[in-house]
Amino acid sequence: MASIAVIGAGAIGGYVAAAASLNGQDVRLCVRSPLRSLRVNHQGTEHRPAVHVLERPDRASVADYVVLTTKAHDSAGAAAWFEHLCGPETVIVVMQNGVDHVERIQPLAPGATVLPALIHIAVDRIAPGHVVHRSGRRIVLPAHPAAGAVAAAVGGVLIDVEQDADIITASWRKLLLNVAANPITAITGQRLGVLEVPSVRELAGGILREAVAVGIACGARLTDQDVTATLETYAGLGPSVGTSMLADRLAGRPVEYELITAAVVRRASRHGLEAPLNRAVLALLQGCDTDARRPKPTTAVPTAVPTAVPTARAAA
Repeated sequence: MASIAVIGAGAIGGYVAAAASLNGQDVRLCVRSPLRSLRVNHQGTEHRPAVHVLERPDRASVADYVVLTTKAHDSAGAAAWFEHLCGPETVIVVMQNGVDHVERIQPLAPGATVLPALIHIAVDRIAPGHVVHRSGRRIVLPAHPAAGAVAAAVGGVLIDVEQDADIITASWRKLLLNVAANPITAITGQRLGVLEVPSVRELAGGILREAVAVGIACGARLTDQDVTATLETYAGLGPSVGTSMLADRLAGRPVEYELITAAVVRRASRHGLEAPLNRAVLALLQGCDTDARRPKPTTAVPTAVPTAVPTARAAA
């Protein structure tokens, strides 16, 4: 039995914790707010896995594996958990968006092994401790000596774990799935159906072409076909599907653009490339984020437009 600590009790964190527990592992779920229990609905079955809930880092002990599932802007807060959870043999699996998992997280836990993980699973947290699986089972890890043990710990019941020898290209292809659809839906406040508007679809293609050029400069084996394939994936998901950025925007939460759009812009600058569409989108996302982080008024604010907005389901 392996000891696994999952930092973050959102949709992915809850799902991975449940998967590891159902595999017979000793699972600790590290949270900021009290959590009574965990339940996961998967293909018509409700699982109530046994997990140990920890609210304070100083109550934690060294684990074999630590899975980081928080949003990017909460990563620094994981340092206190790493201090107590990580020993010289600990493997940290970073289940976040982006293409720089090791670069960002290794300084927070210098003695641990850090592995990136690409998540191809759509899940929703519909209430604290209650996760609903929508689609997908795949998690992709790099070809690494520790990857097989991680796969054995979390793969099987709810998750299929794969290894990819070219994790750079795989990471950029995952980024492409997010870099156009997420910001466009968040900024417009609409689901993927907005991409059926010809001018919006053209914008999405331009954003993707810029990202492909940056990815190639970073060593990813991408081509124009990746743009076409990504647009086809968007169309195949259907017009009523939302994105995680849209869900955050509608809920008034900070929008996670640092590991997606901002990552493209930073690397474009690093390689002397222009990425005007992604830069413009980033500016708009930063405006959305400023509004989300502004203290909420204590009294109602008059508005000239309806304030009721339908919620959207996140699609990973």
